[in-house]
Amino acid sequence: MRKILIIIAAVTALMACKKNKFTTAPQISFKSISPDITASNNLNFNAAPILTIRVTDAEGDIGFKPGSDTSRIYIKNILRNKLDSAFLPDIQTAGTKKFEADIVINLFDYIQCKQGGSATPRTDTAFYELYVTDFAKNKSNIIRTATPVLITGCRN
Repeated sequence: MRKILIIIAAVTALMACKKNKFTTAPQISFKSISPDITASNNLNFNAAPILTIRVTDAEGDIGFKPGSDTSRIYIKNILRNKLDSAFLPDIQTAGTKKFEADIVINLFDYIQCKQGGSATPRTDTAFYELYVTDFAKNKSNIIRTATPVLITGCRN
């Protein structure tokens, strides 16, 4: 009987330690980048790499709200050490408690080669760090893309 109580206590403790994916601060995770190679000298919006992340939020207070302070996604090009931000899409129709969705980001505005170096064409490897804020200004975890973007044709 004592062994059964110890086992039940251990299982209960393990279940209590399981991380809840719906938290007050948004949580994000990397899903994919495609394509993972692009030519900087021939880059256009439709051919730019697409980054997909997963976002969860307990309150669903995330997205774009016209006429008010909205939540944002922050994207840092690690190659250039440049931080930029963008509005999240309007999700008012889907914005519910325990919100979970994929966010797709066109990296056209975030593709930049490293400064300096030779004037001859070369290939740079770019990684990105991202985080999200919600309406209450709660900051998500920071993630780094698992797959680099190879930028070919870089020049000064």
